Amino acid sequence: MNINQIIAQELAVRLEQVDAAVRLIDEGNTIPFIARYRKDVTDNLNDEQLRSLMERLTYLRNLEERKQQVIESIREQEKLTDELKEKIMAAETLVMVEDLYRPYRPKRRTRAMIAKEKGLMELAQMIVKQKLAEPAFEAAVAFLSEEKEVATVEEAVQGAMDIIAEMISDEASYRTYIRNTTIKEGELIVSAKDAEAESVYETYYDFSSPINKLVGHQILAINRGEKEKFLSVKLFMEEDKIVRYLKNHVMRKENPNTDAIIEEAIKDSYTRLIAPAIEREIRNELTEKAEDGAITVFGKNLEQLLMQPPITGRVVLGWDPAFRTGCKLAVVDETGKVLDTVVVYPTAPQFKVEAAKKKVHELIKKYNISLISVGNGTASRESEQVIVELLKEIPEQVQYIIVNEAGASVYSASKLATEEFPNFDVGQRSAASIARRLQDPLAELVKIDPKAIGVGQYQHDMNQKKLSEALTGVVESCVNRVGVDLNTASASLLEYISGITKTIAKNIVTYREEHGRFTNRRQLLKVAKLGPKAYEQCAGFMRIAGGDNPLDATSVHPESYEAAKALLKQAGYTKEDIGAGGLGGLKKQLGNRKKLAEQLSIGELTLDDIVEELIKPARDPRDEMPGPILRTDVMEMKDLEEGMVLKGTVRNVIDFGAFVDIGVHQDGLVHISQLTDKKFVKHPLDVVRVGDIVDVKVMSVDTAKKRIQLTMIL
Repeated sequence: MNINQIIAQELAVRLEQVDAAVRLIDEGNTIPFIARYRKDVTDNLNDEQLRSLMERLTYLRNLEERKQQVIESIREQEKLTDELKEKIMAAETLVMVEDLYRPYRPKRRTRAMIAKEKGLMELAQMIVKQKLAEPAFEAAVAFLSEEKEVATVEEAVQGAMDIIAEMISDEASYRTYIRNTTIKEGELIVSAKDAEAESVYETYYDFSSPINKLVGHQILAINRGEKEKFLSVKLFMEEDKIVRYLKNHVMRKENPNTDAIIEEAIKDSYTRLIAPAIEREIRNELTEKAEDGAITVFGKNLEQLLMQPPITGRVVLGWDPAFRTGCKLAVVDETGKVLDTVVVYPTAPQFKVEAAKKKVHELIKKYNISLISVGNGTASRESEQVIVELLKEIPEQVQYIIVNEAGASVYSASKLATEEFPNFDVGQRSAASIARRLQDPLAELVKIDPKAIGVGQYQHDMNQKKLSEALTGVVESCVNRVGVDLNTASASLLEYISGITKTIAKNIVTYREEHGRFTNRRQLLKVAKLGPKAYEQCAGFMRIAGGDNPLDATSVHPESYEAAKALLKQAGYTKEDIGAGGLGGLKKQLGNRKKLAEQLSIGELTLDDIVEELIKPARDPRDEMPGPILRTDVMEMKDLEEGMVLKGTVRNVIDFGAFVDIGVHQDGLVHISQLTDKKFVKHPLDVVRVGDIVDVKVMSVDTAKKRIQLTMIL
């Protein structure tokens, strides 16, 4: 198997690109580094392609390893033939390899094994070869044995049938046909365990669908309903069709002495041995595909959330709403430093509204607060009412925004939060996090387990290892795309940088504390455990503002500094012109790109990146994203009317639509069919992303069930 050739075909890229990427990965380079600084080597494979490549590379290498293990195991049993070895080597999936290995895999004691121990293998072979000249029950007399506990001809024939059933079940080609036919023609049938029980799974109380028409969110919902014991689930496949297929392949001719026995063994093989295993395999495969789809959507949503533009240069009041224990407030300055914390009690049961307003106004005046960030949890609506009343009463111009506080409580109780705010309680930490996640969503949200951020569906029901790996990859990609300020980044942020481990991230922070700020990138080599390879991987993503070398403030990699300096010199500029805004005309002075790249001993793609970075150093890709909607007034569900057009923020995207925040504490659903009438929408992500600002029209409002139906078809 040429693994690289297979990957090239699957990704629709050239073999040379895959060869180069695999070589770089095997040399220990990270995906962000390869995507950003080895474009000329891979001919511009992006990080999404590279992650897909790495995933397939791992799978196919594991497949090759498993093939060798299986071949070795069969060889040790002295049962390996050239034909079997060829089949195993040609298998394209792990399932195919396991099907071929099935007859040789050590099994627990089966009915067929017991029958073989009783000496009935010969009888089974005589029956299955259909050469008996006498009825099977007469031939079975010769196999009766007191010693081997075969007392009757019925026992002997049943034992032979058990052996035949297992022989049929172990045939890989039969299983492949049955699996493929069941996927193509079978049905998933779902019913309620108790039709009277109320649950969120009522849609599936009487549900059936062709297997090949099921969609991801249905599979995950059905799985959860089955796990919670609300639903019964089974696969249905027309048995007669499978039995006919097996008869055609097992019974090559007619023999009245054996036909009925073989047919019974075929039915037993299918219903007892093959069908249950195929059902498990298909349901596992459906679940895996559904999980992969859900993980992809979760990743896209998370990426959009992390890449939301920061609101800079403003003092923010973080407001963690609650009832009994009061609302925790934290004032955070423009740099994210916590200036003050306080607790107010404007909500039930205390209702100290005026005292809360007075305190908040004092904070606004004292710290020049211009923005309030309110968590969307318990008592959020009541807190918003108080805030809006206050904003109408005071002369200061202050806005507010409701932020998704998912994960804030997880962070506030974490070891990391305890280290960051040792003297704060969990409420104060949570309020600080709610404020900071508005100032710099990426820097704050990296402190939280991505699974807890709440922009997916059924995330608790899927393979947690696979989900964590995928989401960590998304966070890593976002952090490296933006880059970090080496002198202010937290250890939580630094550990996502290419080549940096948790230990090295802590060592960087420790080095800063002991030696003061970094003034150049080369100082990274003095950090404990950060060697030349880690330096190569991380240096370009670390920024130093106001350091010894202006290039350290850009994403130009140190390995390209000489080329960048030569480029500047040739165009009549110096390093000091970087960041002064005077390099706008650099592109026009390049001349022949190919020739210039050769002169500078770099690739053309690297040259393009250097030029872009010199013109606009340390550009933040988040600036291109829509900013959040800031509010000064409140709306409630009762204020909504059918036909009303509003502006909203996409909060979550799922398989069947998108949830949009329109400022009424209950996100409205835009069903996939209502996203656009301009084209067929295969998945909502083709139209909207988390953080998008969209115009929506109210279709219906159900205040009792707290449901708002919206449309983007205006």
